Amino acid sequence: MPGGAADPRRRIPRTDALLADARLVRAAERLGREAVKEAVNRAQRRARAGEIAPDAVADEAVRTLPDALTSMRPVLNATGVIVHTNLGRAPLSAAARTALDRAAGTTDVEFDLADGSRARRGKGALDALAAAVPDAEDVHVVNNNAAALALCALALGREIVVARGELVEIGDGFRIPELLAGCGARLVEVGATNRVHVRDYVAAVGPETAFVLKVHPSNFRISGFTSAPSVAELVDAVDVPVVADIGSGLLTPHPLLPDEPDAASALRDGAALVTASGDKLLGGPQAGLIFGTADLVHRLRRHPTARAFRVDKLTLAALEATLRGPAPPVRQALDADLTALRARTDALAHALATGAPAAVKAEVVETTAAVGGGGAPGVALPSVAVALPEAYAGALRQGEPPVVGRVERGRCLLDLRTVDPADDDALLAAVRAVAGEGA
Repeated sequence: MPGGAADPRRRIPRTDALLADARLVRAAERLGREAVKEAVNRAQRRARAGEIAPDAVADEAVRTLPDALTSMRPVLNATGVIVHTNLGRAPLSAAARTALDRAAGTTDVEFDLADGSRARRGKGALDALAAAVPDAEDVHVVNNNAAALALCALALGREIVVARGELVEIGDGFRIPELLAGCGARLVEVGATNRVHVRDYVAAVGPETAFVLKVHPSNFRISGFTSAPSVAELVDAVDVPVVADIGSGLLTPHPLLPDEPDAASALRDGAALVTASGDKLLGGPQAGLIFGTADLVHRLRRHPTARAFRVDKLTLAALEATLRGPAPPVRQALDADLTALRARTDALAHALATGAPAAVKAEVVETTAAVGGGGAPGVALPSVAVALPEAYAGALRQGEPPVVGRVERGRCLLDLRTVDPADDDALLAAVRAVAGEGA
């Protein structure tokens, strides 16, 4: 080099020396050696390119270490959609999160500690589910509600009678008729799109009929000139099992959702099997819940394909804690007191309008929230939101933590019905950070 100066790249610390840095040693215990080594190598490359000084390599490696080994990031849901599919549906309760941590290691999920023998898998979760819906003679858990329906089709076989207006498309383009046909079932469609009668079902039931299926309409409604028989009417009219897919996972009636089907009511009305989701209105982990008569549930549980739909120990732990513990976040959001929501929203708007680093144009507006996740379509829940300029929406999604609101009429609305009160300070800080950047 000119003047005989030594190449500064020779002063870049060796990888083994950097990995011995106390900060990086601690990081390796948390993130693993490979993740830390990759951060070190990136910093060394920057030093070789002259972008940072050789003596800054260790600091740069520490700075660029990932917070965690997953690409998923915690998000504040301010959309007003309680069960937001794109945001992971139901956020788990603190009790369920603790249960996940307890179950993450070696557990007695299928082992009797008293006598050392093999035990019924997930007995605690199944007992909790049975206690939550005592009208069921037996219960079973699979990995999602689509799997529950698939297992019913596989285990009972033959024809399934279903109304044309209930052949719905669920998430990600999957369709109920294709799901059932893929299981080898033969569908017998009855009625018209908007109207189906008991006589349609009676005429369609024959020697090859395995069951009559009544499907939750998921995220749409048909209004106007419509009719459809209830579960009770179908049970009285046909001599084959009636399977009710209630979808959203409501176990018992809820006063805010009078038209939403629930497991207990369907069973009392005579449904032989009821299927539901665990990660919607129940507020638990992704799971398919099956309730019904002892003989049919036993057939489903012992069917060879049941193994393919089995849930893991983490799901069982989180489900049991959700059922036995305090009200999960979904239930808290659904039952939120409107007066308390207004008080929280007023406090947030006031803090934004008067705070540093820059005052934010924030307005309190009346709005409506939704259940989401295919539950209670058309039901509007009164709510309150902070309205910000529309430009905040994108900037908040890119912040830390990311905040997802909704854009409506040229404004970014932050609906506090779906924000945990414990996260109000984090939400305030996130908006102030964006304001300081000049959004």
